[in-house]
Amino acid sequence: MPFTAPSSLLDLPPFPADGYADIADRMGALLGTRNDVLLVQGEAIIALEAVASSLAQPGLGAINIITSPYGGLFGGWLRRGGAYVTDVVAEAGLPVTVEAVKSALDARPEAKLLAIVHAESASGIINPLEEIVALTKARGVVTVVDAVASFGGHALDVDGLGVDLVVTGPQKSLAGSAGLSVIGISPKAWALGSHEAAPVNSVLSLLDHKRLWLETGRGVLPGMPSALEFWALRAALERFEAEGLDAAIARHHLAAEATRAGVRALGLTPWVDAAQASDLVTTVRLPDGLTVGQVLQAADAAGLSGGVGPVAEHLVRLNHTGQNAQRDVVRANIAALGRAVAGDIEAGLVAVDGVYGIAA
Repeated sequence: MPFTAPSSLLDLPPFPADGYADIADRMGALLGTRNDVLLVQGEAIIALEAVASSLAQPGLGAINIITSPYGGLFGGWLRRGGAYVTDVVAEAGLPVTVEAVKSALDARPEAKLLAIVHAESASGIINPLEEIVALTKARGVVTVVDAVASFGGHALDVDGLGVDLVVTGPQKSLAGSAGLSVIGISPKAWALGSHEAAPVNSVLSLLDHKRLWLETGRGVLPGMPSALEFWALRAALERFEAEGLDAAIARHHLAAEATRAGVRALGLTPWVDAAQASDLVTTVRLPDGLTVGQVLQAADAAGLSGGVGPVAEHLVRLNHTGQNAQRDVVRANIAALGRAVAGDIEAGLVAVDGVYGIAA
């Protein structure tokens, strides 16, 4: 049998028992919440399904905002649990309007829950969260926010806004592993989720986290925690905290502005204007006569990808998330896109450098 060289990924020491609560508190601080923070082993889609499954109950009135396929999944999970769901479906690839949400809330005064995705990597848009949460707070509606693609790259003050439940993870702006997720949950959300139909003894049970972790002093997580994932999350947190939340948000915003400037200098059009755009991913309308496949093949760059959902065939995504929110990555993305569309690459790079304050 051939000898296998040692790897730093193997034979890891156990994660310290007091480290889980420390990570939860640090994530809570970045989210701006003093609510309970749960650590879920698994990619964020698992945490989102757990939230929907735990809150849903027969007869619950819910409003579900759909601005990508992920919103559609959440509504389906709520219905599976017996909730009566009204979907507010935005125009394909665009943010939902505050007016549409207000109309839905007015039409469903008995609704007790509203679910929304903050930012969409699928189409590079951001929803008007502050205005929507103001509407739900005025009506006493529990607000569930999917902040997987916005946390760390956009301002998100959970308690300041009054968000009742937030789901996120470290794989976007923190540039960490996708194997863990985080849920922040308020007393009001706990009250909504504490019902006879709520799942227990299940990976989809929030009540299990409350019973087996929160109420036992936040020691070792139940089950078999993955030391690898928690060491990786702690490392990602340390790097992110060293930079600082405000600095990371500013870095993502600068990368987004530079990318949009480079796109326009290539003679192309961003999918949405800056006020509606995520700072983690910039989406670009395809020029006439070109397909996504043709552009990606010609670009041959890891930072470019196709969209997701109903507008996927109309746009290309430029990634500047996490450690990719840097000038050199933005320049590489613009150069690759310029090659693919026969654009003026030099003009695109000059535009990028101009946003970064570097003269040609």
